[in-house]
Amino acid sequence: MDLQTRKLNLITYLAQIKDEIFFDKLENYTLKTEIEYNLDLKSFTFEELINRIKKSELDFKNGNFKLYTG
Repeated sequence: MDLQTRKLNLITYLAQIKDEIFFDKLENYTLKTEIEYNLDLKSFTFEELINRIKKSELDFKNGNFKLYTG
């Protein structure tokens, strides 16, 4: 099942919920999780970016990578 179909199924499910308490809990959990997730994000410093690039190039040179065939 592709992502678009899953989203539509979830929307259909949500539209049919009649229990307001359950919906409130679901809504609060979703918003809380989204806020917590976004708080974990931070920008890399210039030095961190350079170090990640160097490590990635070294990994590639040494064959430490997986090809995506999806």
